This record gives sequence, C-alpha cells and structure tokens, in this order.
Amino acid sequence: MEPQDILTDCERVANALRDYYLRAHRVVERRMTVQGTSFARHKLLIMIARMGPTRSIDIAAALGQAPRTVTEGIDGLERDGLVRRDPDPDDRRAKRISITETGDAAVRASEPERQRFIVDTLGVLTMEERDQLVGLLDKLNARLLELDAEA
Repeated sequence: MEPQDILTDCERVANALRDYYLRAHRVVERRMTVQGTSFARHKLLIMIARMGPTRSIDIAAALGQAPRTVTEGIDGLERDGLVRRDPDPDDRRAKRISITETGDAAVRASEPERQRFIVDTLGVLTMEERDQLVGLLDKLNARLLELDAEA
C-alpha cells in the first residue's frame, strides 16, 4: 500500500472515531439533560461522590482536565446546591468538595439514563465485537501513551 493510501485510510478511521464521539456526546447530553443534569455535571458529581470530600485539584487530575475547567464546573454545582466547599483540615488555603443530598439525588436520577445509553449504543455489538473494540482501543491508547512520552 502506498503512503498516501495509508494516510487516506487512517483519516477514514479517524473521521469515524470523531463522528462516533461527537454523536454519542450529543445524544447522551440530550438524554441526561431530560433527567435534570448534563453529562459533564454528572461526571463531576459521580467523581466527587466516589472520591468523598476532596480538593478540586485532585478531581481535575482524576478526570484528566485542567484545574480551571473543574473549578468552573464546581462553581456551578455549588451555586445549584449540588456540592459544597468546606475547609481542608490539612491545608487552610484549600477547600474540600463534597456532594450534597441534592447532588446525590441528581446522580440517582441521571445515572440510570447514562447506563441505558451505554447499553443502547454498545449493546448492538456482540460480546465478541465489544471485546475486539476494547482490544483495538487499548492498542490505540497504548500508542498515544508512547507518543505522549516522546513529546
């Protein structure tokens, strides 16, 4: 296969991955918004619920996002009474973020929709196809780690 043909084929795959990601994000966002929270807010709430009282910098690291992005998200959650900030007993400059009862209720309302979305989309694949997909994505993720280490 010629280098240009390889590039064209790789672009076809990259476009398919991009299209799936964008469409999936739009669909899950629309479905979860009906349940009262966005997908992004749900991800933050789930992370805070799982981690327990934690600093926003630790949430950002766990999600692989910029601290400022997470802080802005937490600001919105706090305004809506879904999380609260309490002083960090180990660092008086820091705050620990905790989910509130209202936040926990929002997670309970939206989590079933997130789970349905996963089954509704990936459930069209057979178990063998899902295994193949995971194997392929693991291979691509390993390559991305290599490329990131080279940079």
